[in-house]
Amino acid sequence: MPTDWNQQSALCLDALETPAFAETLAAGIRSVVSYDFTVIFGYVGAKRPLALYDDFTPERRKLHVDEYLEGPYLIDPFFLASTGDTPPGVWRLRDIAPDRFYQGEYFRSYYAQTGLAEEVGFLLDANKELSIVVSLMRTERKFSKTEFRVLTDIQPAVDALCRRHWSNNVHREQAEASGTLPQKVTGAFKAVGDGALTPRESEIVELTLRGHSSEAIGRLLDISPGTVRIHRRNVYSKLRINSQGELFSIFLKTLGAT
Repeated sequence: MPTDWNQQSALCLDALETPAFAETLAAGIRSVVSYDFTVIFGYVGAKRPLALYDDFTPERRKLHVDEYLEGPYLIDPFFLASTGDTPPGVWRLRDIAPDRFYQGEYFRSYYAQTGLAEEVGFLLDANKELSIVVSLMRTERKFSKTEFRVLTDIQPAVDALCRRHWSNNVHREQAEASGTLPQKVTGAFKAVGDGALTPRESEIVELTLRGHSSEAIGRLLDISPGTVRIHRRNVYSKLRINSQGELFSIFLKTLGAT
């Protein structure tokens, strides 16, 4: 592994600040741990993400990039990690996702369509404005503990290379151009119900759709799980719906109208 990575990281250094960098980086990571697909997103606050690189087939790119950028990114655990307090490093999706992520409507309605066995991401801060996630995806099997340790071993070099390449290479104008929906995260969730919901109910909607259980929401808002369930029933009643799937559909329609 060290010989392969040493050779590949040298190629990455040569490719810095050139269009070939991201592809060279993906090849370098694959030289030590095999996987199926790479996608690299740049996150500038709540603005629409920057699609920096991917090696998807055209069909997969439509789902993982085009549809993702239309709104599902707002509930993506890696996006939320990039805008929250999660420290830089290598993360398995399941380790940063909310406690009910895999039972939530975002997973059932969007993420499950990807057919992925596992997603692991390098999370890093390129500069004060830009966070980057280099995602590695597998369709057949999860990354083993040994493979994850290897990725952890090369993480400092991947972090440094990406910061060197993108901290100045992604210009502020690009970030501003991507932000066509300012403050989209809070605005979209608050707009659900067209003013019919109370601020507390809007918070419940947001945390529910992001994949938190009633118990987790209660801890975050300092209220009891029972109170959370009462708020959720009130939301369903006001919106005249009966399921989280219908709530997710309303959220997506709200995004389209924002």
